[in-house]
Amino acid sequence: MKDFEKDDALKMVEYEYNGAIFNGFLMLGLWFLFVFLCIAGIIGFMGNNVAVVIFAFLLVFVVLPSSAGFFVQQPNQARVFIFAGKYFGTCRKIGYNWVNPFFSKKTITLRISNMDVAPIKVNDKVGNPVMIGMVMVWRVCDTYKVIFDLNSTSNASGSINMSGLEDFVRIQSDAALREVTSCFPYDPEHSSSAELTLRNGGERINEILERKINERLSMAGLEVVEARINYLAYAPEIAAVMLRRQQASAVISAREKIVEGAVSMVEMALERLDKDNIVKLDESARAAMVSNLLVVLCSDEPANPVLNAGL
Repeated sequence: MKDFEKDDALKMVEYEYNGAIFNGFLMLGLWFLFVFLCIAGIIGFMGNNVAVVIFAFLLVFVVLPSSAGFFVQQPNQARVFIFAGKYFGTCRKIGYNWVNPFFSKKTITLRISNMDVAPIKVNDKVGNPVMIGMVMVWRVCDTYKVIFDLNSTSNASGSINMSGLEDFVRIQSDAALREVTSCFPYDPEHSSSAELTLRNGGERINEILERKINERLSMAGLEVVEARINYLAYAPEIAAVMLRRQQASAVISAREKIVEGAVSMVEMALERLDKDNIVKLDESARAAMVSNLLVVLCSDEPANPVLNAGL
């Protein structure tokens, strides 16, 4: 009993088909030869009912059904072999091949697919609604999970319905994008803050997003090669308010620089006056001079000087 359980456990993951696979052109030649022999036998033994029945049986029930074993496989394609509901392995052999005709062969593409996730509205860490979208590159990495763990239907040709896979990827990537967005603010609360945010996170945010999506897609045998945020903005209902906030922050930062520069210039002017003994200023005169210089240097409009003529 334990051996059967162990065997079933080993087959819960993808593995390569190690059974017999023959060259398709060689088997095609043999197939035509058998068909010719069967037809020739039927014609040659028309008077012998038993021989005719035998050759007809070989033709109808043996030779003709074997044609189902032929298949052409292109690069970056795989076929999952199933017989009587049992998984027999995944074949990646390229070319024209022949295999057991009674196998059910499910075709899966291993090629890279691109997906553009349209912007969605999500609340960031501090509750601000933002519009965020991303672009991602994904592919199949485990054919067993895609066939047996994911509820996807096959086309009439036996290939996997890619629209079902894309729907699964889109839904899971949407959930992962919402989760990541809710963990980080759009902007830092303070301009000098080193907090990781959606706007300045860059590669680190993309790495977190890629890891979250892979955690969700791994259950279905899929993986994300790359995921990047390609759209980020405040939601329309608060965009105008946040724009004014950003403008106010920019004005405050600029004022801080202006005041810092003006103070250093006033300090330099007072030091030069004292050092060169140009004029001796008492405390009230120094205070007036500092006030006048700060007004001139920090004002948005050009200063209009008033000359004291001593009258």
